[in-house]
Amino acid sequence: MTDFKKLDIVVLSGGISHERDVSLRSGRRVAEELQAAGHSVTLRDPDARLLSTLVEKAPDVVWPALHGASGEDGALQALLRARGIRYVGSHAEGAGLAWFKPTAKTLVARAGIATPTWMSLPNGTFRELGANGVLAEVLHSIGSAAVVKPAQGGSAQGVTIVTDPEDLPRAMVDAYTYSDVALIEKKIEGTELAIAVMDSGHGPVALPAVEIEPLSGVYSFEARYNAGETTFYAPARVSEEVAERAAATAVEVHKLLGLRHISRIDLIVDDEGVVWFLEANMLPGLTETSLVPQAIEAAGLTLASAYSALALAAAGE
Repeated sequence: MTDFKKLDIVVLSGGISHERDVSLRSGRRVAEELQAAGHSVTLRDPDARLLSTLVEKAPDVVWPALHGASGEDGALQALLRARGIRYVGSHAEGAGLAWFKPTAKTLVARAGIATPTWMSLPNGTFRELGANGVLAEVLHSIGSAAVVKPAQGGSAQGVTIVTDPEDLPRAMVDAYTYSDVALIEKKIEGTELAIAVMDSGHGPVALPAVEIEPLSGVYSFEARYNAGETTFYAPARVSEEVAERAAATAVEVHKLLGLRHISRIDLIVDDEGVVWFLEANMLPGLTETSLVPQAIEAAGLTLASAYSALALAAAGE
């Protein structure tokens, strides 16, 4: 490549969230691919000296691979931007919208995009209004088949598929372990798709959809990160027409939430072909079993070239 520019890149991984181990794996993989592309890469676990060190080092670009609140709620991005440090990924505003799932779903629904019926409940609601009455209302509004998840967070931590009303209280407790607000949404049966949206400076483009088929029937934390527990199809085994509508939905959500560079939009297609939005990930996992790397390779790209393009785009903005 005649226009190649070698960058000095700092990859941030680890942190103190529940997703630290996943972050370490993502960061290591990103660093390896960027090095393979010819860049100078430093892998760093954040600490109290991070910002001062970055100001002193003045890298061309920072690549946050910090999953969980420490990297996805927008605070880190706001601090980096305040210091004039270029970075890969969404700005603070988009990060915050995607991070809090009820807000993302509200914006998506207002734009006319289908998303399962939902209800978000702070844990204090049960103390104030009584658990029995609140749970009865949840069942009345959502139904007995539901997905309960933390309103913030990723990697399926604290997520429960509820098919028996008696399991709902335990599911709420599990969700509150990871967030003060739980999101309960109607369970949609269908084909689960993850669509990576990538923008290296020429506008957001949807990569081939990855179809998710967990052997247990639930795409849990274990199914995500333990090899062999989930079968993935990239591209997904859906019709061309469904694939195009799902891709268009993913790009629309990416733009609507103000995301940047790379995102993963999680969808489900029901038996009637309706594409439902589930959630958006502004800092998707990039481990050896993650979905975005599979989508990049299904598009005929190498991880090294794709990650390099994103880093170059961030450095040039």
